[in-house]
Amino acid sequence: MTDKGLILVVEDEPAISDLVRLYLQRDGFGVHVERDGPAGLAAARRLRPVACVLDIALPGFDGTEICRRLRADDDWTPVVFLTARDDEVDRIVGLELGADDYLTKPFSPRELVARLRAVLRRSSGRPEPDRSRAVGGVRLDPVTRTVTANGRALALTATEFDLLAHLMQRPGRVFTREELLSAVWGYAAHGGTRTVDVHVAQVRAKLGDDATVIRTVRGVGYACATS
Repeated sequence: MTDKGLILVVEDEPAISDLVRLYLQRDGFGVHVERDGPAGLAAARRLRPVACVLDIALPGFDGTEICRRLRADDDWTPVVFLTARDDEVDRIVGLELGADDYLTKPFSPRELVARLRAVLRRSSGRPEPDRSRAVGGVRLDPVTRTVTANGRALALTATEFDLLAHLMQRPGRVFTREELLSAVWGYAAHGGTRTVDVHVAQVRAKLGDDATVIRTVRGVGYACATS
């Protein structure tokens, strides 16, 4: 049964792609696999999957280029990167391109499925009892999952939206990076708190002149301004 939607997996190592396919199909997803960058990009545009799992090192061009081109097309399909490069630079570059999460090889296929579930929950929107929130010129609507800054619509990834929404839910309340990882990403410090810093930087960049709505509390974490 594939009632949860189609996942595009772009991975050139058959042993890994077969394992990922097996676990995703067991969880109820349809799976389409491609082996190189150009074919992966074409499949993403043609098939419109609910999420993409992209290896970074691919023939043709790498997974980061697939993500870059999708975002340039204003396609915000959730993206999870797989990488054998266990260093911070690759992780940060991937997230700055608009990826929602990443896993470093070797990885647990069960964890990948759990991460995808979390990303898809964020992208589909979680029921929220409260109404729109506004701080300064920034307005966030949790029902339509839209954000405007002085009337200008912002294109946020699902993760960026949930990060901003969590901060705006309690203006003035200081959240540690570990708290934000747990609340927004759904896992604790295992993911590395630098992930939070990168996403905050990306949200601020998109807010432009309204970036001060997110306040850094040195040595602690982040808070939403109160006005």
